[in-house]
Amino acid sequence: MGSSQIWVMGLFCIWMHVVLLSFSFVTVNAQYVRGGAVVEEGTVFIEGKSAIGNIDDDFVCATLDWWPPEKCDYGRCSWGRASLFNLDLNNNILLNAVKAFSPLKLRLGGTLQDKLIYGTEDYRGPCVPFTKIEKKSELFGYNHGCLPMHRWDELNNFFKKSGAKIVFGLNALNGRVIRIDGPSAGAWNYTNAKSFIHYTVEKNYTIHGWELGNELCGSGVGTSVAADQYASDTIALRNIVQNAYRDVEPKPLVIAPGGFFDANWFKEFISKTKKSLDVATHHIYNLGAGVDEHLVERILDPSYLDGEANTFSSLQNILKNSATSASAWVGEAGGAYNSGHNLVSNAFVYSFWYLDQLGMASTYDTKTYCRQTLVGGNYGLLDTTTFIPNPDYFSALLWHRLMGRHVLSTSFSGSKKIRAYAHCSKYSKGVTLLLINLDSSTTVQAQVAFNSSLILRHKRESHKSKIIKLPQGYVSETARQEYHLTPKDGDLHSRTMLLNGKILTVNSTGDIPPLEPVYVNSSTPIVVAPFSIVFAHIPNVGVPACR
Repeated sequence: MGSSQIWVMGLFCIWMHVVLLSFSFVTVNAQYVRGGAVVEEGTVFIEGKSAIGNIDDDFVCATLDWWPPEKCDYGRCSWGRASLFNLDLNNNILLNAVKAFSPLKLRLGGTLQDKLIYGTEDYRGPCVPFTKIEKKSELFGYNHGCLPMHRWDELNNFFKKSGAKIVFGLNALNGRVIRIDGPSAGAWNYTNAKSFIHYTVEKNYTIHGWELGNELCGSGVGTSVAADQYASDTIALRNIVQNAYRDVEPKPLVIAPGGFFDANWFKEFISKTKKSLDVATHHIYNLGAGVDEHLVERILDPSYLDGEANTFSSLQNILKNSATSASAWVGEAGGAYNSGHNLVSNAFVYSFWYLDQLGMASTYDTKTYCRQTLVGGNYGLLDTTTFIPNPDYFSALLWHRLMGRHVLSTSFSGSKKIRAYAHCSKYSKGVTLLLINLDSSTTVQAQVAFNSSLILRHKRESHKSKIIKLPQGYVSETARQEYHLTPKDGDLHSRTMLLNGKILTVNSTGDIPPLEPVYVNSSTPIVVAPFSIVFAHIPNVGVPACR
């Protein structure tokens, strides 16, 4: 066999080993101290008979906003030139960061979208960006801004070059009588929006979805619109889209309402939009204000993280029990509102919250999850000034590449500080598992147990066997691929993430680094260090849900 021969020190017990595992057995979780470190054993249970949810292939989504540099929160101005008006579209890191997803959904919108005018031929006024106005009578504290069509052309050139899929948030307040901190009256005046949509079609710009309004549902933010009126306006948007794209397939999605979940409002809205709504979007800022000093405590508290499950579950039930065919998206989620918190929402610790949200949303059949923001504020996936990726960018990219469409029911028996999620693998056979360790001092050794329909096949070595010599470049088909994420120097507030001990950053030409796993014998437990995150691709399993 020459150089291709495999030498094994020790004995192989069996060439093919079949393990049938069931949820019916009881596991005992042991905790012990090794070398001064606390080690706890546990078991991940994965039900593989059928999927409990299905996500879009491009589940990971990010937002771009309209906030100008003057946007400040608590005396801190964190937006810089991140606005859609002045974002540097020629920056190579920005381009490569978007291209790495192939594709990345981008939702364009935010608070000021409901004060945005489109500079199409029908608009005769001055077309200038937003400016800050210090008047309590001015909604959101800014005057109306206008998007020039030459800037829309530039943006679409970037979107085409980067391969992004675009969701555009339309101004839903145009034509209404605005009542600040109360319900606004009247129907949506869609004349300007209709002209903008027709311009977009004529230029052959591809739009994945048109979304109506931002945070106007329920009691709203700044103002609100009643559910029955919003339903009528959404039906009007549907008619505009159907007409404008009558010769185009597939047609863009009609999306609404893009606001905070209010069960009664959503139930009425969804029942009255009937077949006109493709996607019901809601927003999540469940950690509190960006200025709050207890953000990290909440992120590290499993019971606090669990609280958002009620929102996902309630919306899922409303959709299931209505005549609509609409699906659920998280249209905007920044965790901490008012631009986040420096060295928290742009640091390693935020990946605990972010990845847990992606996992939780998936289990409730949420199809897409849009992170606030790609660039801008203190919660951007990229640095606002340099565009260098923050830790959550790499967390998002790993999720996008590893976690497939089919979501599997997953639970963990052991430490309450472990969060566990599993999907069918995205581009290969098997299952990918996400484990998040919120404990500061305990290492967890996690065994993986599937239901009785699973067949796990691998070559198994005896416990005496320590060294396996493989040909150069050889990787066993049954080896588990693991991606261990940790903060630099163990600092949760670090903006530098390590993958398997190596710093993740762009090179001198702005290229996104490769995300390479380590290979581990599939028969061994998954080791999850304190304050770390592990993606584990288990290739040698076949479950019905993934066939």
